This record gives sequence, C-alpha cells and structure tokens, in this order.
Amino acid sequence: MDGTIVDTEPYWIAAEHALVEAHGGTWSHDQAMQLVGQSLTFSAGLLQQAGVELEIRDIIDTLTDQVINSVRQEVPWRPGARELLEELHLAGVRCALVTMSEGPLAREVVASLPRPYFEVLVTGDTVTQGKPHPEAYLTAVELLQESDPDLGIHHCVALEDSVPGVAAAVASGVTTVAVPHIVPLPEHHSYELWDTLSGRSIGELAALLPTAAPAGFPGGPRG
Repeated sequence: MDGTIVDTEPYWIAAEHALVEAHGGTWSHDQAMQLVGQSLTFSAGLLQQAGVELEIRDIIDTLTDQVINSVRQEVPWRPGARELLEELHLAGVRCALVTMSEGPLAREVVASLPRPYFEVLVTGDTVTQGKPHPEAYLTAVELLQESDPDLGIHHCVALEDSVPGVAAAVASGVTTVAVPHIVPLPEHHSYELWDTLSGRSIGELAALLPTAAPAGFPGGPRG
C-alpha cells in the first residue's frame, strides 16, 4: 500500500521526525530510509534507539494516528495506481491488499476508494512476522483460496515498491513486480522491474504469469 498505491511514505517520515525531535533526538534521511517497507515493530525499535522513550505499542499508535490524520486531509495516489485497480476490478480480477501498516490506516485508505477494489486485507497487525518474511503474502493467498480452492501461487502477481516488500513477495513464490519509489531497487532475475504503474495494463500483468491461461485474468477460467 504505502509507496505502491498511495505515496504515504512522506507522511511516515514526517511523523518519525516529529516523534524523535519531541524526545530530544534527531532523525536523518538515511535513518528514515531504513524504515521504508519494514514492519512497524521493527521501525519502532529503531526509533527507540534514536531516543524515543516510549513502548513499542505507543510508538506505533503515535505514528499511525499522525499518518491517518494526514491521509484524511489528502490521499496521495501513486501514478497509475487507481487506473490499474479500476481495470482489474472491471475485469473481475480479485485483489488483496498486503501492507505492513495496521488495520486502521489500511481501512482509511480503502474507504477513500471509489469502488471495493480489495476483497482481502492483510495488515501488519494480523501477521506474526512482517516483511521481508513471506507470511503476509502467503496469508493473502490462503484467504483468496477460501472461496476458490483451485487458486494457486502461480496465479498471483504482487506489486511492491520496497526492498522488504519485494523480498517478502519473492519468498512467497508469487510473481513479483517491483515499482521502486523512495528507495531504488536493482534489476534482478527474481522479479520484474517497472519504473511506474502509469500506463501499465492488466494484459502486461497476465503476461508475466507462468500459466498460459491464468485464473482470474482475462482468458482464464475465472476471468
């Protein structure tokens, strides 16, 4: 979600700066970059090291509340994200939102959408191991399989913008598209690298799948 669909990373970074400075510390750009795509628990631990004298849960709640307030003022969409979601929705392709943000923020973003694009939400507070561990993506596939037992890992594509997110998606076995935003991503044989979602189509996603007639995509058994 953050950095792939909506550009909330600046909101997170601003919240981090404010929190560290409120506790008498300083927060650098390099430190902020270490948190992009990470679980909130991991991020809170680094903020403690930077001088924030709060419990992990309090740090997470403080950051999330500030980002939610910012999102309520403006949802900063990433280029091409809404258009691709709309095309997928109209084609009947089932979508899951997999994010390390917690439920309240994810639901705030989803509530701002013009249509119910996401059938499944997997958030950081619903998994025991955050990205780069593959649990969140494996959980999303399992939830989609509940109403479609024939759905497999090989029918799925993940769109990610961060190093931990890409690592999680690749480790889960789903076809992965990396769309770097805040932090650059190198080319690698384990994923497809796109500069942007702008102008990208459902056909380009389907072409990346290892199956000739991918389930859920146009031309597939549930397309």
